[in-house]
Amino acid sequence: MTRMLIIGPPGSGKGTQADRISERLGVVAISTGDIFRANVMGETPLGVEAKKYMDAGDFVPDSVTNKMVRDRLSEDDVENGFLLDGYPRTTAQVDYLDEILANGEQKLDFVLQLTADDEELVHRLLGRAKETGRSDDNEAVIRHRLDLYHEQTEAVVAKYAERGILTRVDGIGGIDEVTDRVMEAIKAPQTACP
Repeated sequence: MTRMLIIGPPGSGKGTQADRISERLGVVAISTGDIFRANVMGETPLGVEAKKYMDAGDFVPDSVTNKMVRDRLSEDDVENGFLLDGYPRTTAQVDYLDEILANGEQKLDFVLQLTADDEELVHRLLGRAKETGRSDDNEAVIRHRLDLYHEQTEAVVAKYAERGILTRVDGIGGIDEVTDRVMEAIKAPQTACP
């Protein structure tokens, strides 16, 4: 059973790699971004609220995100493990996730951080915006999201590094190449973390 997180800046390939890891390890991938986007498309009350933050490149407030994650982690399909993508993004969310897992007498096994250069990420995300028409992918919003990542999420990375469960993997390269690096890191945790 594997309980893990994938963390990385916007555009680092988290979603793609999460799907591949999920398939190879036989655990469910849970993407907060996908859940938010589905609610936005469905124009649910959560989606209407989340869209305001997403369009500005801001994080959806902890109160909304935490409830959604707690509900999702209570479902039956996570009994054999899970891979969280996009959560936690703040140290307060780390504490909340710790509480959720402790209540179920569980803990995280592994945290994978995909790394990439900011300019490469801006280039990737602008390309994705042209292909998909995502309203939250213009250069100003992308740079704001990268700034938020550096300001808030890097503290999350530091917390997991202190616990000795963080492994960093270079997210630049072809999809298969990155997947190979990721799977090697999962087999031999901590060898990729400086």
